[in-house]
Amino acid sequence: MKFRYVYQKVVDLKTNEKTQAEWMLSAAVGELQMEQYSLEQLNEERKRIYFTLQDEMENSASMIKLQELQRYLEHLNDCILRKAGDVQRAEQKVEQKKTVLTGKMLDEKVWLKAKEKAKDKFQHESLLREQNELDEMATVRFAMRGR
Repeated sequence: MKFRYVYQKVVDLKTNEKTQAEWMLSAAVGELQMEQYSLEQLNEERKRIYFTLQDEMENSASMIKLQELQRYLEHLNDCILRKAGDVQRAEQKVEQKKTVLTGKMLDEKVWLKAKEKAKDKFQHESLLREQNELDEMATVRFAMRGR
């Protein structure tokens, strides 16, 4: 007789939920990495513009050119602030997905443990039945020899 767990569909569901939570965490981590990369790019651009502005000031560039560079630098600073907020939100999202995944992993573990206990019980009962059958056969043989 083969072991069949009554709640196997629940175990499968919990495993699928955990897998989906892993995918969602992976997507959130990907978004976070994209936001961080974008922030790095903005910081590099700001650094480049800052040095360009300094070079222009040393080369006595026109006031209009300097004002234009200064406005662009201020715009980059604003973009960096917004992007830092985006990074922070992405980090929070990753933490939320980690929490969800932890819960799903715990659910799956509980159901797998219940399945394992049910299987152990089934195997123990099978061994008892087999032992009882062997005992009965031995008793019958003993009784047949006694006649």
